[in-house]
Amino acid sequence: MDHMRQTLHNVGGQHQLKLVNFELQENHASHETQGLSHKHLVVRRGKPFKVTLLFGHQLWNPHSEILVLEVWLGDMSERIPVQLFDKGPNPPGWSAKIYPGDMRTHSATIHVCSSARSSVGLYHLLVHMETINNRKSFAVGTFVLLCNPWLRDDPVYMPLDFQIQEYMKSDYGIVYMGTPQNICRLPWSFGQYEPGVLEACLQILQVSPQHLSDKRKDYILRADPAYLSRVICAMVNCNDDLGILRGKWQGSYKGGVKPTEWIGSADILHRWVASNCSPVSYGQCWVFASVLCTVMRVLGIPSRVVTVFNAAHDTDGSRNVEEYYSTKGEKLNLSKDSIWNFHVWVESWMRRPDLSAEFDGWQVVDPTPQEKSAGVFCCGPCPVTAVQQHFLNTPYDSSFVHASVDADIVRLIVRNGHVVGRMVETEWVGQLIYTKSIGSDKPENLTHTYKSKKMFTSIRSRLQSRQLLDGPARISPNVEVSLNVDGVPSVGDSIIICVTVANKSSRPRVLVEHLDAQLKEYNRNPRESFWRTHKLVDIQAGEVLTLYHTILPSEYEAVLAGNDIVNVAVVLKDVRTKERFLAVHEFSVSSPLITIQIEGGNNIQMKKEYTTHISFINMFPKTLSGAVLTVEGFGLLQYKHISRLVLLQPGHRIVKKVSIMATSPGTKLLMATFTHSSSPGITSRSFHKVSVQTE
Repeated sequence: MDHMRQTLHNVGGQHQLKLVNFELQENHASHETQGLSHKHLVVRRGKPFKVTLLFGHQLWNPHSEILVLEVWLGDMSERIPVQLFDKGPNPPGWSAKIYPGDMRTHSATIHVCSSARSSVGLYHLLVHMETINNRKSFAVGTFVLLCNPWLRDDPVYMPLDFQIQEYMKSDYGIVYMGTPQNICRLPWSFGQYEPGVLEACLQILQVSPQHLSDKRKDYILRADPAYLSRVICAMVNCNDDLGILRGKWQGSYKGGVKPTEWIGSADILHRWVASNCSPVSYGQCWVFASVLCTVMRVLGIPSRVVTVFNAAHDTDGSRNVEEYYSTKGEKLNLSKDSIWNFHVWVESWMRRPDLSAEFDGWQVVDPTPQEKSAGVFCCGPCPVTAVQQHFLNTPYDSSFVHASVDADIVRLIVRNGHVVGRMVETEWVGQLIYTKSIGSDKPENLTHTYKSKKMFTSIRSRLQSRQLLDGPARISPNVEVSLNVDGVPSVGDSIIICVTVANKSSRPRVLVEHLDAQLKEYNRNPRESFWRTHKLVDIQAGEVLTLYHTILPSEYEAVLAGNDIVNVAVVLKDVRTKERFLAVHEFSVSSPLITIQIEGGNNIQMKKEYTTHISFINMFPKTLSGAVLTVEGFGLLQYKHISRLVLLQPGHRIVKKVSIMATSPGTKLLMATFTHSSSPGITSRSFHKVSVQTE
C-alpha cells in the first residue's frame, strides 16, 4: 500500500471495484495519528474515518446492489451494511454511511465508524457488493484501531487537550533520578513516531501469553485499557514471556547495553523485533517504565513516567522495612526488604468500570519485575486514589504500591546478634514523587496525590509511640541527632558532613561518635565502607553541638564517580548509660558538565546535516590520564563517535566535532559521556534535546 491507495484482492466475480483510497493524509490529521505509521491507516475508535471506493467501467448501482463492509480482527468479523444518505446518529456498534455529497459518477466515499469500546488491533477490511443472486468481494487492506482519549465515551477519555498533547502525543520526557536533595534529570525519547514502533507495539500484543493461549478471548478483552495495561506491563519484562527487556542490577553488563546508556525506547523496540522477540539486554526501572510509557501512548492511552524517591520494596507485606546497622554505623545486608533511592513506574489514565467511579483517573502500572501479581511479574493498574485513601484491597496490587510510597522504616542497631538501639522513620519513604510538568522540563510534585497527611497523622503517631517504647532497646527522647551534607557535592570536591547533636537531658553526657560512609546502588543495600571515623564528644545539659567531618577527594576518588550515591550513618553511644542513637543520610555526587552545541540551533530539518561540537573542560586540580569523550544519538548518528587524549591538563578541554542528520521527525537526543582511567565509572554524562522538523 502506498500513502494513498490500497491494492485490491478480488475474492470472486468481476473486477467492478478498481481501487480503494484510504485518504491517509486527511484521516491521520483528523484522528491525530500523523507519523505513527508509514505502512497502515491508523485511526481511533469511535470517530468516523473516510474510505473512497473507485469503480471501474462497471459502475456501482445503489438501487440494485447492496454495499457491505466487513471488518476482521483475527477470526472475528462484523458485517457493516453501508447506509445511504443517513444523517442520524451512529448506532452503538460499527457503522458505515455515504452522505449525499460523497456520491460521484465513478466513486463513493464511505464514512466508517467503530464503537467507542472496539478492541485495539490490526483489522482487515473487506468490501462486498451484493445483489439478490450474486456477491462480489474485495479484500481492500488493513487498518490499525487505537484508543481515543478525545472521545467522551472512550474509557481513556481525557477532557483537557493540553494534557493529551503532553501525555500521549509528546515523544519526549524527563525521568527524575538521584536523591531528594540532588535530583538528576534524564531526558528520554519515547520515539512513538520512529518507523516501526507502532508495528512493534502491535507485535507485543500478538506474542503475549494471553493471545497465544486464547486469541479470541484476548481480542475481545483488548477493548479494555485496564486489560491492555496489564498485558503490556508483563510483556515489557521478559520474566514470564517473550518480553522486551531483560533486567540486570549488578555485575557485568557484557553482552548487552548498560541501562544508563539507553536514551530512548525506539532503539529497544527495534532490537526486540529484529531479534525475533528475544529480550533486549539490559533494563532497570526507568528503562522498563519508559518503554511501557511509549507503548501505552502509541496505543492511545495517556501515560506519564513517575519517580518515587525513597521507594520501599516490601517483600512480606508488612508495610514496614527493617534496616540493620552496626554499632560503628555500617549498614548491614541482613534484610530482604530494601529502600530504593528512586523507583520509576508509569501512571496511565483510564476509567475503571470494574470499580466504582472514585477510582477512575491515574493508575499505577509498574513493569519492573519485583513481585508477582496473580502469578505474573507485573503490577497494576492500581488507582492512585486507592493508595491515597488507604483502600488497600483494590485491584490491582494497591497494598504493594502503598508500601512503596508510605511504608515505615525500622532502623536497628545490632551488636553480636542483639538489638542495642532502635528508631522508626515515618517520613523517609515516598519523600517526593515527581513527574515532568506539562510543557516544561520542570518537575510536578505528585506526592499529595499518593499521601493524605490528615488521614495518616493519627496512625503514624500511634505506630511511632508503640515502636519507640518497645523493649529495652528503646531510643531515649533526651538526645536527638541529625545528619546532613553541606551543599550538593560534586566530583572533585571535598564532602562536608554535618552531625547535629542536641542534649535535652538535665545532665552532661560523654558520647562516642562513629561515622561510616558506603557507596551504594540506587536500589540495593550499600557495599563495604570506603571511609570511617570516630571520636569522643562532650556535651553539656541543654547544649546543641554541630560536628563537622570532611571526606577529601583523595579518600573517595577511587570509589565514587558522577551521580553515584553514598550512604552515611552516625552512631552515638552514651559512655555511661550504653544508649545508642542513630542518624542516616543518603546523597548523590554531581558530575561536571559536558557542553553540546549544534550550529544553527536545536531545531533542525529532516535529512539535512548539522555540525555539532562537544567539549569537556578539566576543572579538576590535577591532570587526568586516559581521557575519553563519547557522543551518540539514536536517529541522529549511526554509531558512537569517540575522542581520546592521553593526558588532559587542568583547565584544558577535550573536544569532538560530529555531523548529525535526522531521518525522521520528532524529538531526538544526543548523549555525551566523559571518562578517564583513574575513575571507577563515568565521570560525567550530559544530554541534549534536538527537535526535528519535516521540510
